[in-house]
Amino acid sequence: MKKILGISAFYHDSAAALVIDGNIVAAAQEERFSRRKHDPSFPAGAVRYVLSEAGIGISDIDVIAFYDKPYIKFERLLESYHAFAPSGLKSFLASMPVWIKEKLFMKRNIWAEVEKINQAQLKKRPALLFPEHHLSHAASAFYPSPFDEAAILTIDGVGEWATTTLSHGEGNSITNLRELAFPHSIGLLYSAFTAYCGFKVNSGEYKLMGLAPYGHLNGEEKKRYKELILEHLVDLKSDGSMLLNMDYFDYATGLQMFKSAKWEALFAIAPRLPESELNQKYMDLALALQEITEESVIRLAKTAKTLTGSRNLVMAGGVALNCVANGKLLNSKIFDNIWIQPAAGDAGGAVGSALAAYHIWYDLPRTSAATAEQEEKQHRLQHPDGEQQDYNQSRFRDKMHGSYLGPQFSDRDAAVLKYRYGAVAESYENFNNLCADTARYLAENSVVGWFQGRMEWGPRALGNRSILADPRNPETQKRLNLKIKYREGFRPFAPSVLAEDVNSYFDIGSVSPYMLLVAPVKESLRMEEPPGYSEFALYKRLYHIRSLIPAVTHVDYSARIQTVHKETNRRYWELISEFKKLTGIGLVVNTSFNVRGEPIVCTPEDAYRCFMRTQMDILVIGNLLFFKKDQPEFHDSEVWQERFELD
Repeated sequence: MKKILGISAFYHDSAAALVIDGNIVAAAQEERFSRRKHDPSFPAGAVRYVLSEAGIGISDIDVIAFYDKPYIKFERLLESYHAFAPSGLKSFLASMPVWIKEKLFMKRNIWAEVEKINQAQLKKRPALLFPEHHLSHAASAFYPSPFDEAAILTIDGVGEWATTTLSHGEGNSITNLRELAFPHSIGLLYSAFTAYCGFKVNSGEYKLMGLAPYGHLNGEEKKRYKELILEHLVDLKSDGSMLLNMDYFDYATGLQMFKSAKWEALFAIAPRLPESELNQKYMDLALALQEITEESVIRLAKTAKTLTGSRNLVMAGGVALNCVANGKLLNSKIFDNIWIQPAAGDAGGAVGSALAAYHIWYDLPRTSAATAEQEEKQHRLQHPDGEQQDYNQSRFRDKMHGSYLGPQFSDRDAAVLKYRYGAVAESYENFNNLCADTARYLAENSVVGWFQGRMEWGPRALGNRSILADPRNPETQKRLNLKIKYREGFRPFAPSVLAEDVNSYFDIGSVSPYMLLVAPVKESLRMEEPPGYSEFALYKRLYHIRSLIPAVTHVDYSARIQTVHKETNRRYWELISEFKKLTGIGLVVNTSFNVRGEPIVCTPEDAYRCFMRTQMDILVIGNLLFFKKDQPEFHDSEVWQERFELD
């Protein structure tokens, strides 16, 4: 039995994952335990959790796999500073002490952190492996996927040198076919525009994606921005790769993403200050960039298809979280099947590095899709009354366990809230009754914090740490953004829809269990646009009722979809089913259970504190239901506003 601990750390979104005999037993990001959003530190809390989930200690681990190669990354930094000299001296002087004191001695640092967890020096150290960054991403996409063979597309900011890789996965092997090297990067281009539009790099890219639909699709300003980007900043090649004009960028050796004076002269708009008003120019700029990103992704996919001849595509890397581009790629029909790692960013490298160690270093086989299907058939014969996979099996079956890989808590754990906060809860013996009552409260326009089972792996709440609301209410988006999440009002919300009903509401033709695909709302559900709609100001467009499910219909009539499957999340599926019985609508609004600046909640205490600090109406933890009106006055030793990290 091989036990492998995968770790990603020291950049952003540190995480740990445990793989035993090729099976992902547990995975979690450090931020969920430290409560520090995008925590880059060594994932001590996550490591403790994944070990406890398996009931083992560090001394039981055979291999620790770290998600990249620090020496090669250091080589890239030195060569970049040399290539761009004499510019970059200030950045060089700032970064080198950290490398010389800490990052160059990664093995020593890892052992020191591990022994803190062990609270003693290890008598026998596990093997320590360092797969390349993009191999960790590729492994995270291919090995858990439903496919025995697939093209692999990895796109992010930068690993060691690689920024985009095209690979082919077959059996145990991953073969690298093509690679785009730093400083030319789709991910870093997107991050540069994220910063220019006033959002935080490495966390605000999804905000820029959400802003893009407010751009004027056929407007002259958007067309002009797109032409300027392609003429001066980006040389987009026919194979999807790109060359960036580094005269306009500062990230290679500088302390910011772009050269402000050059960009301002080019676009005739100043960099937007964070939290300042968003005008139409930034929306058009966001749309121009999004269209270029989508075109690059589609061209890369075509190249991957040509190189591999595969019917299947798997994806990872931060750009794979661009669900709008993913939806366009799905609709292009270049590949028959597409599967995306739910933790596609750097956190996912923890899973990928562990799986790479298992399948490549140990050369141990995968469980093929055909074998998995036979195992499923055998399970049905043995458990005829059990839960069954009966919807689009070939596309849905993977090895991510629904991405529910984090900690879980009992009603007894939640009962501690009574003694710590004086919390008052109603306990249900029958979960069906709890679902029926919660669905009724949702239909009456209550906002519900929903906390069940194991915490999700990745950046998306998938129904176990979620805030839920009625999709029919046109006021839902405004209320959730401004009074629950405390975030920008333009941000859209996602629908969680019963898998068997998805094609009744959306033109998607696929499942989307990890909320990584955007698709159009069906024409039959849309409302007619008023005259001049496309020219309305941002919030006038936002608050126009666009469909029969307005709370999840974005301004371009799209939605970021999560399909909910009975076999992976029975409780969430039953809640939505009860909501459908009452309303005729088989979906709910789903957003992550947190407020701006905080990670998604992990424990019952995290959930209760978030519930009490916001205008949520109801909290459900396991079989316990808390009404806000019944709770005692809430006093928190922490100053709430100071915890906001305005990102």
